[in-house]
Amino acid sequence: MEDWVSFVTEVGFPIMVTFYLLHRIEGKLNDLIESIHALPDKMK
Repeated sequence: MEDWVSFVTEVGFPIMVTFYLLHRIEGKLNDLIESIHALPDKMK
């Protein structure tokens, strides 16, 4: 049991940082996808 606690303690912070960064990137990717879909209409 102590092995699991030390593992979560060591790995928990990088996992949380990764989830935070993925969450931020997801919003920006959605904006990028919407702009790409709107591009043909703007080019007409």
